[in-house]
Amino acid sequence: MSNRILNPFTAKIMFSFSFRNRIAFNYIISTALLIFVVFIVIHHIVEITVYNSINADIKTEVEKHFKEISVKDGRINLTHKDEWKEREHNTFDVNPVFVEFVDSKGKLIDKSPNLKDKSLYLTVKEHDNEFFDTQLDGKIIRQIQVPVYDNNKKAGYLIVAMSLEDAVMVINSQREILLIAFPLILLVLFFIARIIAGRSIKPVSTIIKTSSEITKDNLSSRIALPKNKDELYQLSKNINELLDRIESAVEREKQFTSDASHELRTPLAVIKGTLEVLIRKPRSQEEYLEKINYCVSEVDRLNNLVDELLLLARFENQKQYVKNEEVLLNSTILDVTTRFAPKFQNKNITVKTDFHKEYYVKTDNYLLSIIIGNIISNALKYTPQNGNVTISIANENGKTVCKIADNGIGIKKEDLNAIFDQFYRSEASAHSEIKGTGLGLSIVRKLCLLLSIQININSTLNEGTEVILIFP
Repeated sequence: MSNRILNPFTAKIMFSFSFRNRIAFNYIISTALLIFVVFIVIHHIVEITVYNSINADIKTEVEKHFKEISVKDGRINLTHKDEWKEREHNTFDVNPVFVEFVDSKGKLIDKSPNLKDKSLYLTVKEHDNEFFDTQLDGKIIRQIQVPVYDNNKKAGYLIVAMSLEDAVMVINSQREILLIAFPLILLVLFFIARIIAGRSIKPVSTIIKTSSEITKDNLSSRIALPKNKDELYQLSKNINELLDRIESAVEREKQFTSDASHELRTPLAVIKGTLEVLIRKPRSQEEYLEKINYCVSEVDRLNNLVDELLLLARFENQKQYVKNEEVLLNSTILDVTTRFAPKFQNKNITVKTDFHKEYYVKTDNYLLSIIIGNIISNALKYTPQNGNVTISIANENGKTVCKIADNGIGIKKEDLNAIFDQFYRSEASAHSEIKGTGLGLSIVRKLCLLLSIQININSTLNEGTEVILIFP
């Protein structure tokens, strides 16, 4: 029961805090803080300005009334008392000014008519010449008390005050307006930010829609790139490039699986057919021996194909298994040629080596021996009887360069771009006596990529092939 209640609530929360809403919400939080600070500053500026204006007016009144008094024998006297009483300080209306004179003991000497029966407040002497707020008849006023001296002796005080009713009303009104405006502004900004965010992340919706259409059987869909070359443009572009690589990898895997199954079925079919023919009727011992040896050779071919397929799978982007050790290139080449020496002798092929000194390279010795072995194996296969194979090492432009050349059947110029493809055998298909799987150069290229070795092949049909390895 509780799950049924929580699920709609959870769904509502998830909807409310969608990516677009989260962008708008985060924007509003930062904007709210900024607006709050601005409003506080505005409020304080207005408050300070209002109080400074009132203080200035009070100071003006103090200076004016100091000119209207005289001090004699320690007593404060108004020079034109009747005129002073008839002036403007006889009302209690807008921004009235209240004036009062008291002696040193605080006893009233005179006051402005607008005070009527009220009196201003005389505080302690520590507040002399300071502004402070107090009340008069229940209304807030701002006041200052200025001491009057007679020959450096305090004769009394001039007290001047002004009403703060209008100032307080302005400040309070401003505060209320800001408090009301603050949430309204945030609400409006939230909806504006939500609309802008919705437009800004529109490519994300396109990405979601396109990604939902992509399956293992449909890898051709691509995301439409936004017009603005921003982060979403780069994201869409990167996803499209990723899809291109995935589609290419899947197609290569499909092709590899198809070719591998075909290559595996061929020797199996040959073995099966040979054995079926062999058991149809009694044969002589020589015929049995011939067919069995033929089947054994096909099994060897099948075993070699499986080994090469496993090797390809093992080193598919397995950079972490690659060693980086100092290898004597001369020794690796001599080891490989020694291993193939009997086959070279059977075809009477002359192997020439051109090493002027010892050449050391930083690489993986095991993988390097596979590369050299496959290249020399190809040279052995496609070089005719009494041919030549030349292996040389030299330093060129600060790099170690190894060249393995033969005078075999060569490769057509138009086929050079395809020789690294798996199961591709070029001109060898026209020579049925040359056995192979078409995986040797594929393995060589993959291992060269792992070891950062540059490989180039130059070849001319019916003249020979030269393989160049450039070590980093």
